[in-house]
Amino acid sequence: MDRLSLKAEERQILGKKVKKLRRDGKLPGHVFGKGLNSESVLVDAKQFLKIFHEAGETGLINLKIGVEKIRPVLVREVQYDPVHGNPIHIDFYQVDLSQKVKVSVPIVLIGEQPESVHLGETIVLQTLNEIEVEALPTDLIEKIEVDIIPLKNIDDAITVGQLPIDKSKLTVTATEDEIVVKLAPAITEEMKKQMEEEAAEAAPAEGEAPAEGEEGVPAEGEAPAEGEKPEEQAPKPSEEAPKE
Repeated sequence: MDRLSLKAEERQILGKKVKKLRRDGKLPGHVFGKGLNSESVLVDAKQFLKIFHEAGETGLINLKIGVEKIRPVLVREVQYDPVHGNPIHIDFYQVDLSQKVKVSVPIVLIGEQPESVHLGETIVLQTLNEIEVEALPTDLIEKIEVDIIPLKNIDDAITVGQLPIDKSKLTVTATEDEIVVKLAPAITEEMKKQMEEEAAEAAPAEGEAPAEGEEGVPAEGEAPAEGEKPEEQAPKPSEEAPKE
C-alpha cells in the first residue's frame, strides 16, 4: 500500500475548548505508541476524511507535524458524534517500521454469484467479515478480496487457509480450516412454516405447567440434578426458628 501523507499541527488547546476547533473545520487527536509519550495534534477535517477513506485502519500514513517531525502512523480509532455522526477525535498509533503489528483487515467478496442464488435456492453466507493479521507496517494491505465463483454446490466453502494473501508477509491469527464464506441452502417459505409449526408444538400451552417428570421438573421423591437448587419446602414445626 502506498504511503499517504497528512499534515498536522501541535495542539495546545485541550479539554472542552476543542469545540471551537471543530467549528473551524479542525479535528483534535493524539499520537501514541509503544515507549512514546502521547502528543496532542490537530488536523484538517476534510483532508483527514479524504486520507482515511483511502487508508482505512491498515494504511500507513506519514503524519507531518509542523515542518520537522514525520511520524509513520496508523489510524487506531476515530470517535464520532453520536447525534450527527461526524468525527470528533482521532487516535493515531505510531509504529516501528521494523516491528510487526496486528490489525484487522476487511474481507470483501467479489465475483458473480452462482445461478442457484439467483433462483432463490441458495445463499452466499459470509461468516468472516474481517480477519486479524500480523505483518510489518509496510506490508499491510487494505483488504482481502475473495472470489466466490468456485462456489457451485451447497456446502462448498472457502477457508482461511485458502485466502489469497502473501503468507511470507502476512500471518493470520485464525485457524486455516475456519470458514470464511460458504454456499448454504436458502430458507424457503415452506421451511419457515414447518419450523414455526414445530416450535409451536414444542412450546407448552399458555398457563400450562410442565408435567411431573418433564424436563426441569423432577418427579416426587426424585433428587434434583447436580448443581440444581432443590425445591424449597415449608419447615416442619420442630424445625421452625425459635421466636425472639
